[in-house]
Amino acid sequence: MNILMVLTSHDRLGDTGRKTGFWLEEFAAPYYAFKDAGAKITLVSPAGGQPPLDPGSDEESAQTDATRRFKNDPEAQQELAQTHRLADVDAADFDAVFYPGGHGPLWDLAEDRHSIGLIESFWHAGKPVGAVCHAPAVLRHVKGDDGQPLVRGRKVTGFSNAEEIAVGLIDVVPVKVEDELKRLGGHYARGAEWASHVEVDGRLVTGQNPASSVAAAQALIDQLKTSAAA
Repeated sequence: MNILMVLTSHDRLGDTGRKTGFWLEEFAAPYYAFKDAGAKITLVSPAGGQPPLDPGSDEESAQTDATRRFKNDPEAQQELAQTHRLADVDAADFDAVFYPGGHGPLWDLAEDRHSIGLIESFWHAGKPVGAVCHAPAVLRHVKGDDGQPLVRGRKVTGFSNAEEIAVGLIDVVPVKVEDELKRLGGHYARGAEWASHVEVDGRLVTGQNPASSVAAAQALIDQLKTSAAA
């Protein structure tokens, strides 16, 4: 298995003066799920180099076994500090793509033409696409094989409006993930706030929130195993 993980390079939370970026658990949990499954992992971001970390995800209350493992893993830290540039990668070199969330992707990856084209290349090649929490917003401009929005008519999930309200950012974000997925014709479903919830529709895997990170990654691994066995 050769899996591409795409992280944000955006570090500003709108006009609030606060910092954002990727959410540590949403990177670390899938990273180790993939690694422990024997996958080769390549990390990329629009700007390359060290992606910005959402400071909220570095607080003690947000730590998990996966984030603590990452903080004791110099090799993984070095790999993250040297992400490749998104524009330089080719979907043909990978078996699947996965997008960790955090609020950052709402500003850059959701609008990035290289990201949009990359996802379409994976999809048209019959390869799995995964995203968790805010990252399903990266699908907003992606078209399926029929030229319609990829999420149209598909089961999807992502950070809910209720969760966005709970973190006080419903009026700050440029895209409300739940509303956007519904607007595009996706069959949006959510579980309880902050509980793991994953939707799988064919090769499309989406997770609702940070707690969904491991389950979303495992669902992507299952897709690859199914493809390999076919």
